[in-house]
Amino acid sequence: MDYRTLETLRRRHPAWRLLVADHAPLIVSFLHDAFIRPNVRTLSQPELVIRLEDYLYSLRADLGEDMFPREPSHYLDIWASDEHAWLRKYYPPNSDEAHFDLTPATERAIDWLVELGQRRFVGTESRLMAIFDLLHQLIQGTEMDPWARISELERRKQEIDAEIQDIRGGALYVLDATRIKERFQHIAGMARGLLSDFREVEQNFRDLDRVIRERIASWDGGKAVLLDEIFGERDTISDSDQGKSFRAFWDFLMSPSRQSELTEMLAKVFDLAPVQELKPDRRLVRIHYDWVQAGEVTQRTVARLSEQLRRYLDDKAWQDNRRIMKLVRDIEQHALAIRDALPGGAVMELDEPAPDIALVMDRPLFTPPLKPHIDEVAANAVEDVPSDALFNNVYVDRERLAGRVRRALQTRSQVSLVELVETHPLEQGLAELIAYMSLAAADGASMIDDTRHQTLNWTDDEGRVRQGTMPMVVFCRPVAMVSRTGRRR
Repeated sequence: MDYRTLETLRRRHPAWRLLVADHAPLIVSFLHDAFIRPNVRTLSQPELVIRLEDYLYSLRADLGEDMFPREPSHYLDIWASDEHAWLRKYYPPNSDEAHFDLTPATERAIDWLVELGQRRFVGTESRLMAIFDLLHQLIQGTEMDPWARISELERRKQEIDAEIQDIRGGALYVLDATRIKERFQHIAGMARGLLSDFREVEQNFRDLDRVIRERIASWDGGKAVLLDEIFGERDTISDSDQGKSFRAFWDFLMSPSRQSELTEMLAKVFDLAPVQELKPDRRLVRIHYDWVQAGEVTQRTVARLSEQLRRYLDDKAWQDNRRIMKLVRDIEQHALAIRDALPGGAVMELDEPAPDIALVMDRPLFTPPLKPHIDEVAANAVEDVPSDALFNNVYVDRERLAGRVRRALQTRSQVSLVELVETHPLEQGLAELIAYMSLAAADGASMIDDTRHQTLNWTDDEGRVRQGTMPMVVFCRPVAMVSRTGRRR
């Protein structure tokens, strides 16, 4: 930790830049609520924009309308830029919709700020016991003398037999409330730390994928030599300490018996009265399923790396299209050269983003215009034709209705259409009701349950009470994974 190293970290490390940012409270609090607290690995851009818009709305209501004047999408683009690198913006395979994910540096900064909070008490005994257990595992796992191992196992056997005799004699040792709370906090901290480790492991594999892409783009030698280097580096990563640890962890977690054992033990621990006094986060009961989800994201990153290598191996026309490959490689090399220092002005101008194709068979056949035949013209029409129908067209403002739904979901996780209509009665009758159903059908988080029905009442323009029976419509706040009954639309 010399001066030059710290000065470099202060200028370049995203976590340090986040801690000293002007709007650090806004950034950290929003990213914690959007990603860390619900344990969401990735969010699409429209969903994250809506969440940030609601978050800014609540802050402006308390701090003033002049606070944070920019659009939510503008803030997200700044946070995901190379200059800040607090979010990772990417496009998933087979998708043209941008997604966002936290960077490992951002998560480390947020975890550090969380640890700054005042803890109820600092548990030292559980950590000391963990150190003793790890030391015993190291000593026993590296002992080469079989008789020494047998002697240690015999000693542990005698201790177990003595404990069994004490229990039979009525001496039952039970942890007190303080020790239970201390050990539970230690478990909760390590469990949440594993989720942060997954994001960092995934970033390491993503960096490897980027290095391999750059090497393929700038490679001028033979294919065999390149593949030998790539596979050699991939084997080095797989055989590294991090790769071996991740593989052992994944094999352990994928065991059905281990998952069942974890589920039973977590349920028993959460039923303890001292643990209930701590008011723990109920998501910890299913923390091992969150580990599985985070591990699957890391596995998909490795799968994408393998897919890139497979595509390179399956390029049968590499020799025939050598000129095209050379041009593409030159473009990629120039792109890599200017990635860190973009030139001023326009880099390249295109007349059209795609060719304009006009096929002959796409032209419609000629259709002669229809000439109306008028038999008789009323010269002196005295009958008054009512023109009220021309002014009775109903226009439903969908944005106004969507705003009502968003405001209702700011204070609760879901709201039914019946509750919404009770708060905001229908003003435009059936047309407004159909607009609400259209919003629910277009929203992936909302639900239309055809097996259950609800009845709504409204008053039309003539003062008559109308009544309609329709499937149950429930608007829900977007989340990563929610178990619902009913059919989603």
